[in-house]
Amino acid sequence: MTELLITAFIQIKLTDLIDIFLVAVLMYVLYNLLKGTAATNIFLGIISIFILWRIVLLLEMEMLSQILGAFISVGFIALIIVFQPEIRQFLLLIGTPRFLDKMRKRFGFLKFSTGIIKNLDVDPIVSACRKMSLTKTGALIVIARLNELRQYTESGQAVDARISEDLIMNLFFKNSPLHDGAVIILNNRIKSARSILPVSGNQNLAGELGLRHRAALGITEKTDAIAIIVSEETGHISCFQSGEINLNITPSQLKKFLDAEFNIEEKPVK
Repeated sequence: MTELLITAFIQIKLTDLIDIFLVAVLMYVLYNLLKGTAATNIFLGIISIFILWRIVLLLEMEMLSQILGAFISVGFIALIIVFQPEIRQFLLLIGTPRFLDKMRKRFGFLKFSTGIIKNLDVDPIVSACRKMSLTKTGALIVIARLNELRQYTESGQAVDARISEDLIMNLFFKNSPLHDGAVIILNNRIKSARSILPVSGNQNLAGELGLRHRAALGITEKTDAIAIIVSEETGHISCFQSGEINLNITPSQLKKFLDAEFNIEEKPVK
């Protein structure tokens, strides 16, 4: 058996080492993505079974390798079912404009465009949030990016109007019939109001954060949109992106963030 292991080690080629390195990087990325969730133990268990299967194959233990091989082949389908939310999050991550922009800047030979809508009219959004913050007017604003959020805009009242401070404030006025739900902005226009968003099931969200915050977190977990909250209880402004929360930010911080995301002038890629 020792001779078999030595022979196998000698036969390792450079491509095998690269293969091992890339698999290790992939496992590391997946582990960081799953870290802190209930899926971590399942992930580690599957990796352990796979390593055991490869060892059994190397040792030519035919019966045990067939059993483990059958388990792994069937388990691949089960893996997709079990990790469906995490796989969705991973695919969403690598498809977001921020990720694609990073790859394009890092690897200049990748000639592609993210297609993101630039030059968002930020000032009326920030000004409306500042005034609603002072009056403690609750608001939920979603800014779409590559994902047009069609199913969510269709769940609300169509508006399709130019972005303006007065319109945003009127939509969220407490006596307005459209103040519940979300205002969705797409292609630099207010597309809908009173839209219904998916609510996040994140158990780590602070108890004092209400349904608006859970809806903002939910839409940014499932899509590449950005969500802005004005709390009705505290007047605090919060921003959500990729399932991450920035609580109690100032209007100037909100403007800086939105400008960085939507209003960066880029040279065209030839």
